Amino acid sequence: MSAWLILLAPLVPALVACLPRPDEAPRRMVTLSIAAALFALAIAAVTALAVAIGGRITTPTLGAAGIGLGLHVDGLSAAVFLLVAFIGTVVLRYSKNYLAGDPGQGRFLRWMSLTLAAVLLLTIAGNLALFFLAWVATSIGLNRLLLFYPHRLGAELAAKKKFIASRVGDLCLLMAACLLLGAFGTLEFAPLFAAAKGHAQADMPTILAGLLMVAAALLKSAQLPVHGWLVEVMETPTPVSALLHAGIINAGGFLVLRMADLVVLSAPAMEMLVVVGGATALFGSLVMLTQTSVKAQLAYSTVAQMGFMMLQCGLGAFAAAALHLLAHSLYKAHAFLGSGSVVDQARAAWVPQGAPHPARVGLALAAALAGFGVVASLGGWDPVSHPAAFVLGAVLVMGLVHLGAQAFEGVSAPALAGRVAGLAALVAVGWFVLQGAAQHLFGASLPPAPALRGPFDAVLLVLVVASFAGVMLFQSAMAASGRGQAGQRFWLAAHVHLSSGLYLNTLANRLVLRLWPARP
Repeated sequence: MSAWLILLAPLVPALVACLPRPDEAPRRMVTLSIAAALFALAIAAVTALAVAIGGRITTPTLGAAGIGLGLHVDGLSAAVFLLVAFIGTVVLRYSKNYLAGDPGQGRFLRWMSLTLAAVLLLTIAGNLALFFLAWVATSIGLNRLLLFYPHRLGAELAAKKKFIASRVGDLCLLMAACLLLGAFGTLEFAPLFAAAKGHAQADMPTILAGLLMVAAALLKSAQLPVHGWLVEVMETPTPVSALLHAGIINAGGFLVLRMADLVVLSAPAMEMLVVVGGATALFGSLVMLTQTSVKAQLAYSTVAQMGFMMLQCGLGAFAAAALHLLAHSLYKAHAFLGSGSVVDQARAAWVPQGAPHPARVGLALAAALAGFGVVASLGGWDPVSHPAAFVLGAVLVMGLVHLGAQAFEGVSAPALAGRVAGLAALVAVGWFVLQGAAQHLFGASLPPAPALRGPFDAVLLVLVVASFAGVMLFQSAMAASGRGQAGQRFWLAAHVHLSSGLYLNTLANRLVLRLWPARP
């Protein structure tokens, strides 16, 4: 297969989006947009197969200094390319019935196809200049989709916040590209990554470029404190939410993964990922539990998941972050498209039971972490030489303890207890197998996880583990507070403040409305 044929995947949906007067022939737009998405999916599947068999596909850049039209498709980009094409096809097919009869269906499909084309181009771009153009085009297409119902003031406010965050992120990425062009003389990915691997120690332009790229990624992926717009996009049609949460929001994470060879050279950039990503993951997981709206829960879940993926990148676990990106995208697309039936499913599956006592959860957590620390050290996963594996393993142990404590509460049957323990062991084994598979699939595209760089990194690792453990105990105590324990008033107040997102979004709304007042 000629490498340039891969460009047909984003080109065909873009051509469909350029058809004139889409609202006058909605059926034609439905047929052509779905056909274009299916065509892109076929190209992506053949591309992924070709990369799996023959290795990386690259083309020379039609331009100068690595600025122009070129492709770079390795294991990472092939997997994300296939993922975006698949989700785009599903979302467009869902939109056929969801917007049937809507007078703006043709216009909606135009911007959906254009946004899909931009994201597809983003994944296969062969240089940072083309990547930047697709990055901006993705933001513009999403902004039009967010304003599909222009009379909804909530959608307008969310679009304004997204627009401001995106333009700042665009500026950061543009400055990073200028620094890299000055430092390496090219923006083409293949020679850029080869030069980065040959650097034993980064110079100041590379460090600054890493910081700027991380800042752009954090702004794109709705990390603290600019997360609020993602929670407020519920005024748009559900297909937009599905494509946003399952595809577009991953652009920030994909930027970090795509440029990982350069980002890993910048210690401040890696530390920023750990701090901001970890804080966002913990914040989103706490606020999510207090939401009464299904879509709001899913939105805060996305905020938390993106934060955890950034944390994984900051720890150097790039293959694990890539696996997380793929799994979360598939899960979140299904969750949003099926959100109408989530309430009925939850009501049918809900069984009232008591919450485990926080003291018992704390003892179980301490014992599990101590046991994991011993086993990890004996197995060569010590936190000095393999900090990423150690921290992620500790987080896995916390999750299993949390689920186990809930499952064992009120259980007296030994058989059921054995089934729960066996399922926890199966989850742990499956997690390690998947991590090994991700390392095998993406190892050639991503740098290995670095060892500890110094005392500050060690302090960060301790804070990450301690923070996750503290949030887990906080959640257990908040769940148990409904049983009439002392201090229930405190937990009620905590629930109120958390359900409001600690008012961070309220402050952001006031600032945006002051800078950009709402229309009458």
